[in-house]
Amino acid sequence: PPAVISMGVIRVIMKKNSILESNLVQTIGSAGESLAAGAIFTLPALFLWAAEGKMDKPSILEITVIALIGGLLGVFFMVPLRNALIVREHGVLPYPEGTACAEVLLAGEEGGANASTVFAGLGIAGAFKFIIDGLKLVPSEINIRVKGYAGEIGTQIYPAVMSVGYICGPRISSYMFAGGIISWLVLIPAIVLFGSDLTLYPGTAPIGEMFASGGASAIWGSYIRYIGAGALAAGGIISLIKSLPLIIRTFKQAIDSMKNKNAAHKGLRTEQDLPIPVLIAVALVIAVLIWLIPTFPVNLIGALIIVVFGFFFATVSSRMVGLIGSSNNPVSGMTIATLLFATVILKATGSTGITGMVGAISIGGIICIVAAIAGDASQDLKTGFIVGATPKKQQLGEIIGVVASAAAIGFVLYLLNEAWGYGTEKIPAAQATMMKMLVEGIMNGELPWALIFIGVFIAIVVEILHMPVMPFAVGMYLPFSLSAGIMAGGVVRILVEKRKGTEKEKKARTDRGLLFTSGMIAGEGIVGILLAVFAVFKIDSKIVLPFQLPQIGSLILFIALLALLYRVCMKADKE
Repeated sequence: PPAVISMGVIRVIMKKNSILESNLVQTIGSAGESLAAGAIFTLPALFLWAAEGKMDKPSILEITVIALIGGLLGVFFMVPLRNALIVREHGVLPYPEGTACAEVLLAGEEGGANASTVFAGLGIAGAFKFIIDGLKLVPSEINIRVKGYAGEIGTQIYPAVMSVGYICGPRISSYMFAGGIISWLVLIPAIVLFGSDLTLYPGTAPIGEMFASGGASAIWGSYIRYIGAGALAAGGIISLIKSLPLIIRTFKQAIDSMKNKNAAHKGLRTEQDLPIPVLIAVALVIAVLIWLIPTFPVNLIGALIIVVFGFFFATVSSRMVGLIGSSNNPVSGMTIATLLFATVILKATGSTGITGMVGAISIGGIICIVAAIAGDASQDLKTGFIVGATPKKQQLGEIIGVVASAAAIGFVLYLLNEAWGYGTEKIPAAQATMMKMLVEGIMNGELPWALIFIGVFIAIVVEILHMPVMPFAVGMYLPFSLSAGIMAGGVVRILVEKRKGTEKEKKARTDRGLLFTSGMIAGEGIVGILLAVFAVFKIDSKIVLPFQLPQIGSLILFIALLALLYRVCMKADKE
């Protein structure tokens, strides 16, 4: 979306027509998205501990420092990797989002139509979000239970959930959906059927009673999320092991490119990077800051290890997004591996209790943001390489985007927590809750390892069957309603791609849908923040309608939304 919106801003408002300026605006804007993703995967765990009375809420300054350190390291580490991955691997690593952004920018005459599609999606999703969560005209979720069977199916009707499915495509969506089926239609019914009269750790009541009072969600909360966490951890480790040859090759390429960079290129604008010696010096300063800041209970050697870990995962992230795109970047898996390692090390060195757990999450937050920013910067640099941008200016733009978003992210996290609270139905913070659970379990020795290992071995079976483990494991871990909503968007993508037409027509339809759904994700996010402000100031209760339609109203609204997405895609044929 920043690529399209930047064209609208620069061409329409500023009356300019510079593809390089549009590219720089896009580079700055997209940095905020990735930093926010890295932060929201990990840092809500600190608020959850505060709600339990184990610690004070993290200060906005602490959140800003964690985000800033991770963001800057992510940008810095991509500088030496640029020549190895973006330039020398051009034609080998497609960097799909970066290439797509370049196509949007190069098709300048289509800027108005593309921008209007994004803004239409933004407005429509904003309206839907306000109707569902603001006015509460219809339930946000459709649930169906079968009598005599403990399984439960349903779907969320939010535009953003459906949009994620369209963007990821039917393949990834189907793997998530399959994971949801295993958890909600196989494992939960099996647990209820065989253990109805039993009280099994970590549950605190007989399974039959839990199901009778809380339904399938109660069983998910006590048992299934641990199985899903085990599958996610295994998936992250499997992804890293499979990536080792690529990682070694990338390290070698990066070192060779720094040693053998053609001196004749140094004067070319399109070959100018930020100076490596300066970046190394700043990275060392950051390592010293990590050592000195109380939030991170590590010595100087530990701080240097964090920086080295960051470079390692930046390399993994950049290579992975080059192959499969940012939407499928296993950031959660990398963070889980980091958390497991960091928690064990901190516990072994005497940093135990809440101090050690906060340190582990803070370290995991840095690495998560490093991986997210490195993947984002890779796509931006690929776009710049195609359109002829100056890498040095793009890297400075990434730094500006990181600084601006790091200054804002603390306020946003506080706003969401004050409005609804993390771990609630409104903001389940699934990844952060799972990472908190893993850190607590390792630090206190209280993990239900039997459930964790069930998830691990399910992940191994999925890998043997040559299915991507991470999307399957995510589907196992998340509520079924999310996986089903995502699958619905994937089904629309299938229908769009199967419609007859030339390859050019099919691509135009798909791309139009990508722009529309990207706009919908942005629109729902903006209205979500607005509703959070309403909740903080107690305005939310005053706008709720005095009645609510039954679930059939939700179903009609969701079908209408899916039909609208399909129609928007088909309109590409008339342009």
